[in-house]
Amino acid sequence: MLEDRTDAASPTPWPAAYPQGYAVVDVETTGLARDDRIVSAAVYQLDARGRVEDQWYTLVNPQRDPGPVWIHGLTSEVLADAPLFPEIAEEFAKRLDGRVLVAHNAAFDWSMIAREYARARATAPVRQRLCTIALSKELRLPLPNHKLESLAAHYGVVQQRAHHALDDARVLAEAFRPSLRLAAEAGIRLPLLACQPLTEWSDGPAAPARPARVGYQPSYRSGTWRPSRKRPACPYPNPGRYAPGGQLTQGMRVAFSGDTSVDRELLEDRAVEAGLHVATSVSRLTSLLVTNDPEAPTSKTAKARSFGTPVVDEAAFIQLLSHVTPATKEA
Repeated sequence: MLEDRTDAASPTPWPAAYPQGYAVVDVETTGLARDDRIVSAAVYQLDARGRVEDQWYTLVNPQRDPGPVWIHGLTSEVLADAPLFPEIAEEFAKRLDGRVLVAHNAAFDWSMIAREYARARATAPVRQRLCTIALSKELRLPLPNHKLESLAAHYGVVQQRAHHALDDARVLAEAFRPSLRLAAEAGIRLPLLACQPLTEWSDGPAAPARPARVGYQPSYRSGTWRPSRKRPACPYPNPGRYAPGGQLTQGMRVAFSGDTSVDRELLEDRAVEAGLHVATSVSRLTSLLVTNDPEAPTSKTAKARSFGTPVVDEAAFIQLLSHVTPATKEA
């Protein structure tokens, strides 16, 4: 059980506008694309001041290949007898109901959860989410990057099993509590965002078709689905730069700079699968730069500023990957 490091009584009155409860969530998935699935989920329920009330964890059979086993460690054999998402949807919902969903890069976790509920013809009872990356920025925490391990180290929280949903949720819950207290003491408005549930869903042809059951072993490399790092040329012409507020289009050149909370290679793989060109540098032809620290003094951010290249953070990029516009023609 989590050690409660919060003082029972605080000299500062607790903000009345703060939520009455939180659900700290972590999901491990088969990938980042719109047709990817959850393979495990964990929830720590916290009260209004961040004290732990309950914890829950489950494996989920994704009905397809498990994706990046080298990250989450969940093989086809491990997941073969796990429940399907519709079978755990009600229990999951009980853990979320009436609470603010808290996650590290919450846009990603929420999008995966919302899609799973839509596939199950149900709705997740979540109305607001809070991203601990955004909260760390609001608090101006002196972190070297936006990874969960850096936030944990800042508060002296020890990670036992990285990329295991239950341990990641535990670590995040333990790191969120002091952040919540600092925000309350400073009277900071929490960076809450609305969660819009999906009312219908179709996986569509966003990625190559996969078998219906776990147990499939693609033949990309050594029995995993991960492609070689030497990628083929993007088959689509560069349509130009990304227009802020719009959608990405196949063929756009995307560059990454700095640390990401999601494995960088996994982000790049999903960008390629969506039809984007992953560039190793920023030039006048670059459509978009993805970075969590646009003010960092790196060559890529400096070039992006000089060329007027649009910049988005990791969470926004993951959302954009869900709706990449098809190219009008091939090169």
